[in-house]
Amino acid sequence: MPSTNLTFPSVEAHRTWLEEQSALPRGFRVGRTRFDFVPAEVDKPAKMNLTLIVLDEPTPAFGAVFTTNAFPGAPVLVGRERLREPTLGAVVVNNKVSNVCAPGGVEASERLCAEVARGLGLSATQVLPSSTGVIGWRLPVDAMVGAVPAAVASLDPRSVLPAAEGIMTTDLYPKVRRASVGQGSIVGIAKGAGMLEPNLATMLVYLLTDVDVPRDALRASLRSVAAKTFGCISVDSDTSTSDTVAILSSRQVPCLSLEQFESALKRVCADLAEDLVRNGEGVHHVMRVRVHGAPDEAMARGIGKSVVNSPLFQCAVNGNDPNVGRLVMAIGKYVGAHHPGMDLSRCTLRMGGRVILQQGTFRLDHETERTLVAHMKEAELYASVAPADGLTFQPPVKWPPHERAVEIDVDLGLGPAACTVLGSDRSHEYISENADYRS
Repeated sequence: MPSTNLTFPSVEAHRTWLEEQSALPRGFRVGRTRFDFVPAEVDKPAKMNLTLIVLDEPTPAFGAVFTTNAFPGAPVLVGRERLREPTLGAVVVNNKVSNVCAPGGVEASERLCAEVARGLGLSATQVLPSSTGVIGWRLPVDAMVGAVPAAVASLDPRSVLPAAEGIMTTDLYPKVRRASVGQGSIVGIAKGAGMLEPNLATMLVYLLTDVDVPRDALRASLRSVAAKTFGCISVDSDTSTSDTVAILSSRQVPCLSLEQFESALKRVCADLAEDLVRNGEGVHHVMRVRVHGAPDEAMARGIGKSVVNSPLFQCAVNGNDPNVGRLVMAIGKYVGAHHPGMDLSRCTLRMGGRVILQQGTFRLDHETERTLVAHMKEAELYASVAPADGLTFQPPVKWPPHERAVEIDVDLGLGPAACTVLGSDRSHEYISENADYRS
């Protein structure tokens, strides 16, 4: 569950809330610039944001987790090397081009890091690169290098919101979350709308804190929290080549309790994870699937992901159709493939708090059907509107109206383990967005 259950009546109300969340922790500045370029692969003008996250002083307290995709982007390869460095002073992020398997990709990332370092008085190895966007295109490195001075000149210590906006691609709105920790704070931003099926991380996430947590403890906390939050979401079952979650501490506030810090970090990451799903491409409903009574957590997670990744069930949810047969199918598919012979006769299923299956038998009637339809409609972010041109679906809102979800509870009755997985429905907009992604 999110730490709050927010409702926003307008884009202006959402913007006001974002601004309230966005105060930077002590010791950080962010900057952003935007420029035009023409990709080498297509003769079509494009725009790119170059975003900087900069510490006042380089820190040894930093960490990151990256994609498990076997075709990682060049910035991921460079980032893994950066984890060996004694300190980090800045992060540079570009959108529009992901720099994956592109000719000279690592060299391009390193050249950009060197230019950022020169502008900030750092060494190149103190700069972490990140890229997101079209896979296969080359970075317009000359244009990016030329834009670095403007990005450096824009650095400001007040708000993280320019960075949250700068890293967006198909996102409808920026994502910012914060939590207080004693006299300090944790502020996180995230980018991601499609290709979300992480194992450790999800798309691009940056977590900034002024709480002085030692390097090893900070990295251990990040690994633990990321697995329980970003590792339990899915929009379309595809793992990106560029997934990165990075954390940096400016070390300006004493850490009085590591347990308290990790709890706050988990809250920020859990909220960002739900924001990512809610802002997924064409998402009308978030699904929250709580699987418990499982022999182990891995099984509970696997069943949850099987439910949220089922195309048939995703489509049913999109249409506010409580086709619970598809829910049972998705559960049985996973169990049959990975745990054949497991007894599901004690399984109880609930949707919106209402029992729909008990001891392996459906409990359905007219009233249950009406209740389930109402629950799904209440959780809907917006209804599909047929496009005027017959081709392009556009959501009528570009802010999250609420934080409700289709609530699904799976009790296997077999053990003590549990896991909650977040996913989304499958809409006309998702197909349209991805059919036209590069054009």
